[in-house]
Amino acid sequence: MADDNSPTYSPDHFPSSPEEDSVEVAKKMGKTNMLQWMEIRVSEPEKRTTTAMKMTDTYMVYLVETRIMDNSVKCKGDGTTSLWRRYSEFEILRNYLDIMHPALVIPPLPEKKATYTWQNMATDKFEPEFIERRRAALEIYLLRCAAHPILCLDKIFIGFLQKDEGWKDSVYATEFQSKAESRLKAISASFRLKKPDKRFEEVKNYSGELQSNIANLLKVRARMADHQYGIHKLHANYHRVFNEWSGIEKDMSEPLQSAGHYMNVDSQSIDAILEEEEQYADQLKEYMAFGESLRSVCRKYECMQYDHERAEDSLASKSSQKEMLAQGKTAGGFSLSGMKKALFGNDTQEQRELKLKHLDEQIKLTEQELAQINEETQKFVEAALRDIDRFKRQKTKDLKEIFTNYAIMQIKQCKKGIAIWTSAKDCFTKM
Repeated sequence: MADDNSPTYSPDHFPSSPEEDSVEVAKKMGKTNMLQWMEIRVSEPEKRTTTAMKMTDTYMVYLVETRIMDNSVKCKGDGTTSLWRRYSEFEILRNYLDIMHPALVIPPLPEKKATYTWQNMATDKFEPEFIERRRAALEIYLLRCAAHPILCLDKIFIGFLQKDEGWKDSVYATEFQSKAESRLKAISASFRLKKPDKRFEEVKNYSGELQSNIANLLKVRARMADHQYGIHKLHANYHRVFNEWSGIEKDMSEPLQSAGHYMNVDSQSIDAILEEEEQYADQLKEYMAFGESLRSVCRKYECMQYDHERAEDSLASKSSQKEMLAQGKTAGGFSLSGMKKALFGNDTQEQRELKLKHLDEQIKLTEQELAQINEETQKFVEAALRDIDRFKRQKTKDLKEIFTNYAIMQIKQCKKGIAIWTSAKDCFTKM
């Protein structure tokens, strides 16, 4: 998912570590995509149980393995690492990336509970099939981060891949949680922008349509899977009937038994077919979850734009106060200061000059604040739109590949079905 036009940077607020040497070498060589020189795998999911204070905690851990493929990048050791990570640690990493890189479309984690699945699909988090699907999705998550031209340079992300001891401490040392709390308060606030950016409004609509279309597609697929499952399993009845029939019709015994065998093969084939289909469904679910990542970026922009508009209003209000004070006027409507002036007279020239001076200082500070907010907002908008464009290009490429492979898989399965029924037909012609 690398974009040659995307900017790269290296955050300098993280503690240095031996693992970053290879990254620095890769950067000097112009390799901003980590997947150009490193292989990343998530394997060997393992169920573990711990007991503390009479409380039992059962959870899954996954082996995260990395291997440096380019010998010119290797700096220390043999270039391989392996460490165990819990799903909760993946969550910490994603929360950190979402807060520290607000303008980026952060890849989503796999769902905690399976949705839009056919009725016989495993959904329990400790079922082997569900664990394998989650393992594959977690690997894709890391690969997407590693392929991102900015995320792959984040030292916390690099530490997640290579630093076993003390990684959590290095995450919490960034104090990203305090930033998360303030940002969440802002995001949850209800407000309406005076001058919203139409581009982000379009992105919000786009994300909603993306999620809706994929959700409808997954619902249809789940219904079709249930229907297919029922039809194929009914063929097991043919197998039973043909076997019983072969015991009565001695002349047709062998062809009937053979035909029953092929009916049973057809009946049992549906399990593997639908399990393979579920892999494509999981890939679509990832892009449905990407819709939330897009909306998150839009919401962060709205918070920044709201701060910008509030600073503009504050500056306009102070400038108006200064102008009225300079002309010896007071604001309309009832006010305590207006009543005091009515009772005790207007301010002296010296008092008015002090107030004007104070207002000048406030206006200057507000102008500086507005300039800073404006600069930050512009940088955010440019970075966000650039990353959203990168995401859309990658989405088009990925969906094309998903649907093409799905069609190829269906053609392959249909050919197998034709072969089974052709064999059954040959059995019937021998009667």
